[in-house]
Amino acid sequence: MDDEVFRALADPSRRQLLDSLNERNGQTLSELCAGLSMARQSVSKHLAVLESANLVTTVRRGREKLHHLNAEPINAIADRWINQYDRRRVQLFADLKTALETEPVSDNDFVYTTYIKTTPERLWQALTNPSFTQQYWGVQHRTDWKVGSPIDWVMGDVTMSGPGQEVLEYDPYRRFAFTWHHITPEFAKATEMDDSLFAKTSAEPLSRASFDLEPDGDQVKLTVIHTGFEPGSAIRAMIDDGWTKLISDLKTFVEKVS
Repeated sequence: MDDEVFRALADPSRRQLLDSLNERNGQTLSELCAGLSMARQSVSKHLAVLESANLVTTVRRGREKLHHLNAEPINAIADRWINQYDRRRVQLFADLKTALETEPVSDNDFVYTTYIKTTPERLWQALTNPSFTQQYWGVQHRTDWKVGSPIDWVMGDVTMSGPGQEVLEYDPYRRFAFTWHHITPEFAKATEMDDSLFAKTSAEPLSRASFDLEPDGDQVKLTVIHTGFEPGSAIRAMIDDGWTKLISDLKTFVEKVS
């Protein structure tokens, strides 16, 4: 996969597309074409290469196909290479990694795609079975997984529950979604959240997290989308590092047990 990423980044037009998405994430093909001096066919071809290298993830919104930057390949390259060579020689990747993880200017959605060497059934179990989520996430979800059912988040001695905290979608081995948990005083205390941050986060509307699983040979393409944030959301500002680490821990956990 590293070779694909290197080849994708070698082309200046593709880097220009990444720059455009970094400036404004979640663009349609037409929007990308309007902002760049490239023919639509050329943009489509370059996007296909970036998608193949997992540097761009697409999300359907009605009839629209939105394109998002994906930081996972850059994280993988950084983890594999940065510590082995002079950092100055790979500053391109360090800079791009930072750019990809910067909050989008006009799109608050968090979109992250990774490939995990396992089966959809095993990955599904790792994502929904509380005995597994406890091992890599430190959280258990207590629910019957029926759409509309409440979902309690249990973290040690702390349980987060409340109105609107429920299962939103459930299509076994393919897709599920739920409401992100309420920020309770107990959760704030357990995570050592200060009073100011607790006041901000607890006042925000509930957001939504979804998980899409797609078989790809001996791997599963997992796309995590966290959406529904207000402009200036304190929770949105907190989740980037948390999701990136969590998905990395999930990948390590699943590939060890598979």
